Amino acid sequence: MHDIRLLRADPASFDAALARRFLPARASEILALDEARRAAQTALQDRQARRNALSKTIGEGKRRSADTSAAEAEATALRDEMAGLDQAAAAQDREIFDILAALPNRLDADVPDGPDETANIVVKQVGEPAMPDFTPKQHFELGEALGMMDFELAGKISGARFTILRGALARMERALGQFMLDLHTGEHGYEEHAVPVLVNDASLFGTNQLPKFAEDSFRTTDGRWLIATSEIPLTNTVRDVIVPEAKLPMRLTALTDCFRSEAGSAGRDTRGMLRQHQFKKVEMVSIVHPDHSVAEQERMTGCAERVLELLGLPYRRTLLSSGDTGFGAARTFDLEVWLPGQGMWREISSCSNTRDFQARRMNARFRSGDGKTMGFVHTLNGSGVAVGRCLIAVMENYQNEDGSIRVPQVLRPYLGGIDTIQKS
Repeated sequence: MHDIRLLRADPASFDAALARRFLPARASEILALDEARRAAQTALQDRQARRNALSKTIGEGKRRSADTSAAEAEATALRDEMAGLDQAAAAQDREIFDILAALPNRLDADVPDGPDETANIVVKQVGEPAMPDFTPKQHFELGEALGMMDFELAGKISGARFTILRGALARMERALGQFMLDLHTGEHGYEEHAVPVLVNDASLFGTNQLPKFAEDSFRTTDGRWLIATSEIPLTNTVRDVIVPEAKLPMRLTALTDCFRSEAGSAGRDTRGMLRQHQFKKVEMVSIVHPDHSVAEQERMTGCAERVLELLGLPYRRTLLSSGDTGFGAARTFDLEVWLPGQGMWREISSCSNTRDFQARRMNARFRSGDGKTMGFVHTLNGSGVAVGRCLIAVMENYQNEDGSIRVPQVLRPYLGGIDTIQKS
């Protein structure tokens, strides 16, 4: 959410920020509504003051048995006029709110300008995108040949974009999630949470999925929403809360099922597990002092990178361009993992700093240590990482020519010491 005081102070800067997102200027429209609203509020205050004075005059007149009919008639007219001004100001306030709520966050200065992912900048790469000395298979070819990945049966039960895992692959998916949680809680200082996967409208608005992205989420018949990420319930734990500065930073993590309608993805990644309606993800959320969010984004991205490094997966970090950065983010790093079966890099984690954009929507604030000042917290979120995509990356990078899959050393304790997954 945007601070209208900053817009009033520098409308040109506001429009320039929208232009970086390839959006039209809106400052003059918003300021015109704001001026009309403030004029209505001023007129309302003037009439309230006049009505208060008339009430005093009427009271004094009645005590003297004087004729107060003219004053009473004026007071009645003022009451009706005030009701109209109040309604006008409320309507203008709502219109301003709706416009601002639908506009994306301002981008950090170092975000590269560009229309889409083609303008993203590779910040670093760890590991070489190795290709085996045989033709590598994609994960769905491996999983189906092992008899442990069933898309046909999942389609019969639920429809497209669902998967059933069996046996060792199901156990490996579970192992990956547990490994990530153990790492983030044991070494990275995140507190594990078990959170609802159904949330209300206010929660989706707070983390900027509403009103703009309603079609991307599933809604239940009673008006709740299935979460697309546990960022939603984790971040909303501070909605309408004033956090003591001494409690910052707050670092939260959760492993949940996530649900996405994949609206607008028709024809993309229709084979396999890359783009599913239901998937598991370990999420990291940080609630921090405004002075520390830039450093926290670097720290959070490093935590996600550590997952990939321990699994021995080649990856690279990219800084997203203005046209590829998400609605609520001021700056985003993507981590992309190498998939030899596809012969390409694919996103496995996004780590974003939203600054105070979500906090303003949630009214999430902190109180300074001396108790004298309050401000909005900064919120960050990152995948730590997407479990299904991590399973895909392990399968494709650790495949053998015979279709079996080696188990990364760090996962073997979670799989009872198994070192290879092969067909029974």
